Amino acid sequence: MAFHGLALVTGAAGFMGSHVVERLAAEGVRVRATARPRQDLAFFENLGVEYLPADLTRPETLPPLFEGVDRVFHLGAICNFSTPYHRLHPTNVAGVEHMTRLALEHGVRCFVHVTSTSVYGYYAGSPFTEEDPREPRDDYGRSKKAGEDVVLERIREGLPAIIVRPCTVYGPRCNDGAGKVFSRPTRIAAIPGSGRQRLANVRAEDVAAAVLHLSGLESALGRIYNIADDSNPTIEEALTLAARTFGTPPPKLRLPLPLIRATARVDGLICSWRGRVPDLECDAVKYLDNDYVVDNSRLKQTGFTFQYPDFRESMEQLGRRFNNRST
Repeated sequence: MAFHGLALVTGAAGFMGSHVVERLAAEGVRVRATARPRQDLAFFENLGVEYLPADLTRPETLPPLFEGVDRVFHLGAICNFSTPYHRLHPTNVAGVEHMTRLALEHGVRCFVHVTSTSVYGYYAGSPFTEEDPREPRDDYGRSKKAGEDVVLERIREGLPAIIVRPCTVYGPRCNDGAGKVFSRPTRIAAIPGSGRQRLANVRAEDVAAAVLHLSGLESALGRIYNIADDSNPTIEEALTLAARTFGTPPPKLRLPLPLIRATARVDGLICSWRGRVPDLECDAVKYLDNDYVVDNSRLKQTGFTFQYPDFRESMEQLGRRFNNRST
């Protein structure tokens, strides 16, 4: 599909949204970026990108975003396991309601909704596919499922939309969600459980490339796509690589998962009092009882090629980047 209008990116000031904006601008796409009002616009100005503030929880601010837009990348969301559902709903569910309704009214030709593999719930022994039942087990996953339900209903009403489900996303500028453990120095000093649990991760740059790739495929409309890289490191391998990448002591102590969960609960209460998200969130720890593997074959069948298919090589590249910026 060829697009000639503006590409609208919501959540553009956030981790993943900023990567999508960056990728679109690099491809020469005219971009309108939006997030809540902010003073520092240097990131967008340096990319030559229009920034128009709006608030997903205030629907009256949203209609001006759609003027001249033919493609929407919806990434505006709260993305952590620590925020309760009643605070997630206005953004992660009602915000989707507002955006998809306006997209349908304005004749948007492609609406890409970025959600999460958290909608699947806990691992059941085989890689998650797009056809698996959605059985979220935490408030974040439930909010993302409810947001997907909104998009699926709009598709039935005629909205040309695509749903993408990234797994744990990590990379430059990540300060939220489970991926922050592999994106910057953290305080995690112990290996949860046996350390042999396999993980599913994906670099932010690959998510941005994938959503742009899918938006150009008419055959992708109305479909759902997982986004995960080709490797599944164990948690011990991943944490050791992260420590080596950012120059922190590698975790050596092994702690039973019940003790990790108890520690995470206490840390969560302390961090909540201090107004920040903990490095290891209590609901995130619950996913560590088993492997967590995501099938990416549907995405690869569209012809998409990952820039960072291997977690180890990706972390080595992140380490070089981090060290260059630290010197």
